[in-house]
Formats: sequence, structure tokens, C-alpha cells
Amino acid sequence: MNQKISILVIEDEKSICDFISRTLELNGYKVNAAHNGKDGLAIITSALPDLILLDLGLPDMDGNEIIRLTRQWSGIPIIVISARIQEKEKVEALDSGADDYITKPFGTSELLARIRTALRHSRVTTGDSVAATSYKAKDLVVDFEKRRITLNGEEVHLTRVEYKIVSILAQNSGKVITYDSLINQIWGPYAGDNNRILRVNMANIRRKIEKNPGEPEYIFTELGVGYRMIEDEGL
Repeated sequence: MNQKISILVIEDEKSICDFISRTLELNGYKVNAAHNGKDGLAIITSALPDLILLDLGLPDMDGNEIIRLTRQWSGIPIIVISARIQEKEKVEALDSGADDYITKPFGTSELLARIRTALRHSRVTTGDSVAATSYKAKDLVVDFEKRRITLNGEEVHLTRVEYKIVSILAQNSGKVITYDSLINQIWGPYAGDNNRILRVNMANIRRKIEKNPGEPEYIFTELGVGYRMIEDEGL
């Protein structure tokens, strides 16, 4: 089963939040919701959504602060949904790092189209480099668009965090990705020391994709530095 694309809705008006959540779920997305900024930030770093829908007028903080804090460590697409219609407010949100801005009220077709566009752009660009749509080495294939990993033609079932680790390494195959870089990209700067959790996840990944986890074929440890994935052979 392919992993569903996950969307976090940060919206303090329950009726609007419920409407958006139902619409997204009916269109095949996995949805988390938060009604204030503090809870929203916690979910961003713990659930690692693929996209964020953000209201600016939250009860505990301005949505622009959430954008700025998230952009310190992540390129997760952020679409603002706000009743603020002044040009300067739109500019502030976009300058803070939002990918798009929709004013209330809005149509569901427009919302879904904006989401598809933001997700498509996030797949094309990762950091400053162009990301491939897939990765293949020996018998391992990673399909970034379908979020699907197969080994010898059989699907490998990974947790969300495990998939993100493999995806980052595969997109940078042949390069050493440091422990700190992986931790920052996956959990962000607010999750504390996650070195042990990273090692546990890597051990689980190796049990699932390596014939002999003690002698890996796909993901190598550069002792004291980080991990390196075998170079992409192309499809």
C-alpha cells in the first residue's frame, strides 16, 4: 500500500478546519489538525507533514511566526489560508516563506489545485538541487512520486520516518549525509538529541532492505560522520 500524502491543517475555527479536513480525506489525503500555533508546531516536527495549510490569525501566535520557525529547518510546502486580504499582509506571508496564499472564502476545487501545484513543486526542487522521480540500485527501487519502495519487485513497508530517511539518502545517493543534517531535515531543530532514535530507525531500515544488515549493500555508515547510499544506477 502506498503511503498517503499527509497534510497538516492549522486553523482555529473548528467548522472551517473540519470542512477542510473532510474535503482532503475524501480526496485521498491523510490529515492532521491543530487549532493553535503551539500544537501546530509540535505536529510539524513530530508528524512531518508533506504540506501545511495555515491560517494566520491563530489565538496564541501569528501564523507568520510559524512560517518563519518552520523555514529555519524545513522546505515543507506551506499554503496560507486567511481572511486577510491586504496586499502587504500577503507579501509578508510570502516573504516569510509561504509557498502560496489563498483568501477566504475559497472553493474546494481551487484549494485542491493549489495543493497539487505546491506538492508538484516540492518534488521538483529539493534544496537547490533538482530531484529525480525515482532511484534504482541493484534490486532496490524508490519511487519518490508514489512514495513506494520495492526490493526484488516486492514492496517494502517502512514507517513514515524510515521512508523519509531512505528518501533523503536516495536523493543524495553517492554522497555522505551527516547525522546532524539527517536529524535536522527529519525532526527539525526543536526535537533535542535524536542520534539514538536515528540509529534505531537505521537499524530497522537495514533489517528490511539488507540481506545481511551487518554487511550492508545499500546504505553504508561513514563512522562518526553519517550515512551514504549506494549510487543511483538509473532505471
